[in-house]
Amino acid sequence: MTDNALQEISLFAGQQADGRPVMETLQVRKLDDGAFQLVKSPAFVRGIASGDHIKVDRKTGSFTLVKRAGNLCIRVFSRTGAAALAEQLVPELEKLGGELDYENARMLVFSIHVSCGFQTIEDILNRCLGDDGGSTWMYGNVYDIVEGQHQPLNWWQEILKPQ
Repeated sequence: MTDNALQEISLFAGQQADGRPVMETLQVRKLDDGAFQLVKSPAFVRGIASGDHIKVDRKTGSFTLVKRAGNLCIRVFSRTGAAALAEQLVPELEKLGGELDYENARMLVFSIHVSCGFQTIEDILNRCLGDDGGSTWMYGNVYDIVEGQHQPLNWWQEILKPQ
């Protein structure tokens, strides 16, 4: 890596109701090939997670994925406040090597390696969130929306296949 210093980039995360772009600022490290490595998983930009390498068009905020790190981006939303959920989830996910990348009053963003297993991760999330209707979770880099339907990206197949 050329420069270990953290930098910030802005990526396109969607559009507001009036059509204006929504940009998310993310911390990255610049790599020798001109790509950037994400330091944390994004809260709103879809399709990427902590450790991934991306090339960025700074004018539009669009990006091209260069290399996946193998991390899942998990977003947890709460109507009643995320602090209590963080108290439960952080120790559970940290046991598996997961990290809390972002926290505010109503949202948590975690990164955890896919090798921990979807079922194991989902069991923890579902147990901690319960079914009170006040909170929910979703993956940020597992599905793409194609013609209104969620389609799995399947990038983990190569990582998880037996050697």
